[in-house]
Amino acid sequence: MQQNSEANARGIILMVLSMGAFAMADTLIKLVSGEVAPAQIMFLMMAGGSVMFCLMAKAQGARLIDRRAIAPVFLVRYLAEVVAMVGMVMALAHVPLSAVGAIIQATPLLVALGAVLFLGEKVSWRRWSTIVLGFAGVLLIVQPGAEGFDALALWAVFSMVGLSVRDLTTRMTPPDMASASLAAYSAVAALPFAMAWILLDGDNFLPPEADWVMLISIILLGSLGYLLLTASIRATSISVVSPFRYARLVFMLILGVLVFDERPGLPVLAGASLIVFSGLYMMWRERVLKQSG
Repeated sequence: MQQNSEANARGIILMVLSMGAFAMADTLIKLVSGEVAPAQIMFLMMAGGSVMFCLMAKAQGARLIDRRAIAPVFLVRYLAEVVAMVGMVMALAHVPLSAVGAIIQATPLLVALGAVLFLGEKVSWRRWSTIVLGFAGVLLIVQPGAEGFDALALWAVFSMVGLSVRDLTTRMTPPDMASASLAAYSAVAALPFAMAWILLDGDNFLPPEADWVMLISIILLGSLGYLLLTASIRATSISVVSPFRYARLVFMLILGVLVFDERPGLPVLAGASLIVFSGLYMMWRERVLKQSG
């Protein structure tokens, strides 16, 4: 019993640290977006991520060459990763950090919807209600049709869709494939798109006047966040650590206020509350059903 408690505590701490690393990386991306083009940011993140994840895979003794990596489900996952990255970088460049953080937290709800539509999972009316309530929170933040509607906020929704498809297809990948190898394949697959995006924009691959300390920090923080996330999931049950993914939203709200002097309005706070409540309730119901089953 004590071992389980210690494992749970370790997993929770690792998850919170992971979300903190991701939130800091998001903040730095927003800070450098005024000097570095979104395409350049994506290229540097994918290039740096490719190196970092390949090193992680080798350190874990995982395979880096696997024919299964070109199966259709992987190709869909790679495309979803590109969509998620483009949406995230563009959103961080143009949308308040707090709003981006709130919108992407609806990803688990969209994954649940996708599991119903494409994987044939059956859900109760309670789960349908939480999904609808969560998306109502997204609508509160984006406010389509309102006088102050900012179409750029749709980039965050775009990213949320990409993240959801990526997470959904991850369920269909071979369980024996190492997480670091899977991340390395995704980063390498996204590199050609990032390079094409830079060429179409007419930019340099390496921004001449960029703050390289910040850019390298983005790569390291993103890789560290991934490493801590993986360690957290392996430390204990996913049902224990998953609710603490919402720590990323808390960190982004705080960093938005401290770094960018953001003042989230009532719609953003209300929408974020609905999203978090819906996600936590859905996780709690799943845990109850597993215990009763």
